[in-house]
Amino acid sequence: MQRSGDFGLYVIDEDDNSTLLVHNISSENIYKQQEDSIISWSEPKHSAQLALSFQETAGCTFVWNQISSMQRILHFDSLHSEAFHNVISELKEIPDVNRSNLPLLLKVVTENCITDQMRLTELILKDATFFQKLMDVFDSCDNVKDVADLHMIFKIVKGIISLNSSQILEIIVGDQLFMKIIGCLEYDPDVPQSQHHQTMLREHAVFKEAIPIKNALVLSKIHQTYRIGFLKDVLTNVVDAATTTNLDSVIDANNATIVTLLKDDIQELFARLRSPSTSDESRNNLVHFLHEFCSLCKSTKKVSVLRELISDGLFDIIAEILKSPDKKLILMGAEILSIVLAQDSLMLLCSYVVRPETPLLGLLVKRMMEDFGDKMESLFVDIIQNVLEFRGAQNVQFSDKQKKMQGMILDTFCEKHLPELVDLIMASCPERPGDTSEGAFVRVGSHRGAKPEVLLHICQLLCSCVQLDPFRTNFLHNNLTEKVLLLTRRKEKPLVAAAVRFVRTLLSVHDDNVQSYIVENNTLKPIIVVFVADGHQDNLLTSAVLELLEHIRKVPIFHPFFICFLGVFLCTYYCSVCRKMQCWSNT
Repeated sequence: MQRSGDFGLYVIDEDDNSTLLVHNISSENIYKQQEDSIISWSEPKHSAQLALSFQETAGCTFVWNQISSMQRILHFDSLHSEAFHNVISELKEIPDVNRSNLPLLLKVVTENCITDQMRLTELILKDATFFQKLMDVFDSCDNVKDVADLHMIFKIVKGIISLNSSQILEIIVGDQLFMKIIGCLEYDPDVPQSQHHQTMLREHAVFKEAIPIKNALVLSKIHQTYRIGFLKDVLTNVVDAATTTNLDSVIDANNATIVTLLKDDIQELFARLRSPSTSDESRNNLVHFLHEFCSLCKSTKKVSVLRELISDGLFDIIAEILKSPDKKLILMGAEILSIVLAQDSLMLLCSYVVRPETPLLGLLVKRMMEDFGDKMESLFVDIIQNVLEFRGAQNVQFSDKQKKMQGMILDTFCEKHLPELVDLIMASCPERPGDTSEGAFVRVGSHRGAKPEVLLHICQLLCSCVQLDPFRTNFLHNNLTEKVLLLTRRKEKPLVAAAVRFVRTLLSVHDDNVQSYIVENNTLKPIIVVFVADGHQDNLLTSAVLELLEHIRKVPIFHPFFICFLGVFLCTYYCSVCRKMQCWSNT
């Protein structure tokens, strides 16, 4: 602490750098770490209880380690005040950096206690030529491939990084030293062969400036963050948890700075994406940049920045990306939308998706029905469910206006897009059960058959729609339920089971209209037919059908015709089993 020998814990406001709290670290056992994200302590002098709550576990661990280290120093100081100051004063200067002094330098760096590390940090920063001399020694050793000395230099550099000094780290990842530092870390004595970190950086690390970054500080932080991340990957298995946590903390702080300072340049990015003269390659880079920026907003909890982007037309940009013929760009646009939804900006999205001039919901449905491979269809399903369910606004009590908005979105989906999904199911099913010959599949409108994975995701989405509002009977119009049950004609058992689960979800509504419709239209017939045809097997399909029938049996409010239906089914099923077992007398 300033003009004092005491150690202090400072809490600083990240927006205006004002001091929120100053606490003198105590040697007493007053601190507790709770649930890996809270540090609490008591202030006996003021009869107060204080606590710090951290967004990230890594940040909590880092501060906790710092407090513990300071307590050890204070405890040591109280017991051996004179000895403590003697220890501090033992390291008066760093040994001269040359090849002959490498063993001594290594000893100084690696064999000191925490108090000496603080002194060592001070001495290294004091010597403006220290790192340059060390890199000159590295060059001379590297030229002659003196492996023993190179191993010592590796340990020295690793030890210096483990000092966890932000000032030293800034020097190490600077333009002048970074490549040489990475070169030193190629000679890990625990690895049989030297690594090729410098070669990988030169050949593969390419900085793409999608838009001109005018702020020099932002540019510097971007390069610094990349280099620290690379440094962390190189040192993953050779540094302690405290060093890793420190590197993570610096990366998080840099990312927060980058997002805050870069948000004003996003307008230029939007303008270029809207411009018809933008080349395909440039558009690709711009979308990647936008994706990375939104990811940083998510990781740094900068929800306000995302809201500004939405106000500036982010959803219009995403809609244009989803219209692209490039599947990679489409997936990137979907991921950006998913990031926005996860940050509780859902209400703004919901006021957008139902606008007829920007059919974002329709674009998502259209892309969900296409074959993107790599199971990416689930991404589109998750986004649509987020929109329909207002998922992402947990623990929020909806107002009447918001509930009305949710109803409007669900109505829009059921009216405009539900028939399209069901038509795709029809086009993916044969006219007759078991017919897999060419031409057996009916083309419905512009639809052709879809992959089984896509059909499974559609069934998942249809079940969600039924559950969202149990009193809606959209699936009773235009034979939608019968069309979904055409999946029982497919040979894939998971698809048949998905159709059964859909009917089970529909029956869970407990609505007289639904039950009457199911009975009068003999809707369960295809399920029973496929169940009997499947034989006496213990599989996913059997479990789904039995669960459906058990639900019918347990709920007393079901239509009495269900009991008759179940009796007929049991007779039919057991007769079928007896015939297969040739038990003619039982039949």
